[in-house]
Amino acid sequence: MAGKHFPTGGLRSTSFPFSSSLAVTSLSLLALFLTFFFFFHNNSSSSRCLLISDPLDSPLHLSKRNPNPSSDAGPPPEYSFVASLEKFLTTRAPPFSSSSPADAAASQSAVPDDGDVPTAAAAKALDDSMWKEETERLYGDPLDPWSAPSVARVYVYDMPSKFTYDLLWLFRNTYKETVNLTSNGSPVHRLIEQHSIDYWLWADLIAPESERILKNVIRVHRQEEAELFYIPFFTTISYFLLEKQQCKALYREALKWVTDQAAWKRSGGRDHILPVHHPWSFKSVRRFMKNAIWLLPDMDSTGNWYKPGQVWLEKDLILPYVPNVDFCNSQCLHDVQSERKTLIFFRGRLKRNAGGKIRSKLVEALHNTEGVIVEEGSAGESGKAAAQNGMRRSLFCLSPAGDTPSSARLFDAIVSGCIPVIVSDELELPFEGILDYRKIALFVSSKDAVQHGWLIKFLKNIDSRQIKEMQMDIAKYSRHFLYSSPAQPLGAEDMTWRMIAGKLVNIKLQTRRSQRTVEGSRNLCTCECKPGNITRVF
Repeated sequence: MAGKHFPTGGLRSTSFPFSSSLAVTSLSLLALFLTFFFFFHNNSSSSRCLLISDPLDSPLHLSKRNPNPSSDAGPPPEYSFVASLEKFLTTRAPPFSSSSPADAAASQSAVPDDGDVPTAAAAKALDDSMWKEETERLYGDPLDPWSAPSVARVYVYDMPSKFTYDLLWLFRNTYKETVNLTSNGSPVHRLIEQHSIDYWLWADLIAPESERILKNVIRVHRQEEAELFYIPFFTTISYFLLEKQQCKALYREALKWVTDQAAWKRSGGRDHILPVHHPWSFKSVRRFMKNAIWLLPDMDSTGNWYKPGQVWLEKDLILPYVPNVDFCNSQCLHDVQSERKTLIFFRGRLKRNAGGKIRSKLVEALHNTEGVIVEEGSAGESGKAAAQNGMRRSLFCLSPAGDTPSSARLFDAIVSGCIPVIVSDELELPFEGILDYRKIALFVSSKDAVQHGWLIKFLKNIDSRQIKEMQMDIAKYSRHFLYSSPAQPLGAEDMTWRMIAGKLVNIKLQTRRSQRTVEGSRNLCTCECKPGNITRVF
């Protein structure tokens, strides 16, 4: 009777234990089969989700509209502006034009006639196309990387070479020979390097997609797909290397070229990105482009550098200076830790204008104080070596206001592992909102700092544990202030696009409001009532 449940003619068990074991085995095999069946069934029906979320999957399977596939580890990034530019010009740029930028600026033949200027109809057609693209993204697949709100879609203008490549060639062909100095003694070409953010951002945007690493910014090639428009004009190089009148002529040509574009007319320039990182650059015409997103070294609006109503945080972006000194990596920080014997260090110009007058007051307050090194110096090669050695041997580095609230000394200190002591009451900082500067810097009011003995007492009372924590945070944060080729995740370029992506909703709001307001309605907010930024001198 024990075998009565088996089919007729089947093999019968001669014992109960063997029959039970066979049944259990059969059930186990059945369960395993069902598990594999459901796994492969679900895998095939949700392959898109798996392809997006699985970092090990081949990048070729990603959406064709995502031009930022994961790339294999390539050569180490290049942090030197001169070295990166040399490679860029010799491998990816057209040769130097037979006519110099100065000659091109003097010629008006390249200025479009009125008949070539895009009409209001062209701007309206572009606006309709862009709105269609935005609507498709809004109601489209939320898993599509193209639709991610953190991704900035940027159209890069293909401007004539006299605004771009020719200026880069001009720098490359002259920087070794020049001995030009500014009025304060700084080498002209070193200042260009210090403010070369326009090169780093543009070079990354136009690099072949196979060489790009960043995921938070996508270069698009159709204007209707763009949310932002990048203007690749090297305003700082032209300011320093062209004669004054030639420079102004080139500025006027660039202004006309950009403002004649249908995309500019559509938004009034509100979704255009204009790099004007040196406070003197593009100064003669930038009032006509005040609606654009300016990439700035700081937010000074005393009237010396930016007029009231031209710059404000809701619209513009503060970017760090390119450091004057070499980056001190983790091994370097370990090696120099025991050499940090100086309490506080500063090397730079001691006599400045506007808020920078605080420097001479600080010199008086710190004069003949043990553990303090304050030196006059500029950004030349010898100055770089002296500043670098001094910062790597100091616990704290003084970062007072310059002619504007910002100073390159802040970023030199950070990449040197030296804790910045910021004496600049109205300073605005890069990437604030993502970064918490209280973790890596000390903020001191100018009123307190200029009192004899106050600053030294304040620094000596800081707990050693806090100093250690700040040094560790600086080591972690320093990568955010380094420009490189290729641009690195969480590097300065990546942080820039993360900040700009956060402004996109407000940019679109201001654009739409400007398009529908009627005559006599209230003006759009421009924050012109804000007071100017200036560090007080007591």
